[in-house]
Amino acid sequence: MAAEPGHLAGLSPLLSAAVTQACAAVSHNLSGQRLGRKGRITRERILVAAIEMIEMSDEPVTLARVARKASLGMTSLYNYFTDMTELLLAVLEPVMETARDDYLSVLRERWSDDDLFACCYHFVRRYHNFWLCHSRLLHMRNSMADQRNARMMRHRIDSSRPIIGLIVAQMDFDTLGSNPSTSMATMVMIGIERSVTLVTDNELRKLVEMGPDISEDRYLIPGARLMQFAIRDARDGGGQDYPEAPPV
Repeated sequence: MAAEPGHLAGLSPLLSAAVTQACAAVSHNLSGQRLGRKGRITRERILVAAIEMIEMSDEPVTLARVARKASLGMTSLYNYFTDMTELLLAVLEPVMETARDDYLSVLRERWSDDDLFACCYHFVRRYHNFWLCHSRLLHMRNSMADQRNARMMRHRIDSSRPIIGLIVAQMDFDTLGSNPSTSMATMVMIGIERSVTLVTDNELRKLVEMGPDISEDRYLIPGARLMQFAIRDARDGGGQDYPEAPPV
């Protein structure tokens, strides 16, 4: 296998390939100039600088700091990204692309009834490991979404849809829609994401007094159990209709 170009050498091969693919798909910069090889490499350098700053250091991430790390002036950076949200969305694109070969691949093959909990736990553990690898980036996205950043809110929703769709498929339903299985899969995914958010955030762990000696399985195993119960209930024919709400 050929060595990665110098500016990509610090990334994993999978992420490096995803960055290259994402940049190759962009045809013009924000000034309307068509991107040739030099322009694509410049965009790659910006994304790599941002990824390394986010994932490999604790320093605050700003456009100016990313430009300096990429050895570019601000004018050059503004040819590609207008603000931090746009840059983070561009970084998220290749990072989330690697999820196809990571936790999403675990969900694609139908899980047997006999191995259902083991498969659910394997997925939750892979999802946790993905978050652990990219925790600062994903926490930044969620923080901005919680602050009502519409573009980050949309990204957060869209990145969950494939997972929810595959959970619905594990329930033996074909499509997403306004049905109990989609609702249940959505609630399961919300619970799993929130628990993974907790166990990958050191500050949150401190707030709930979850010290470093406490395993993340305290939350991952219950998440896998909830997922198992939801899938098994759907396969057994339960929850096909919304139950009537009890009187308040």
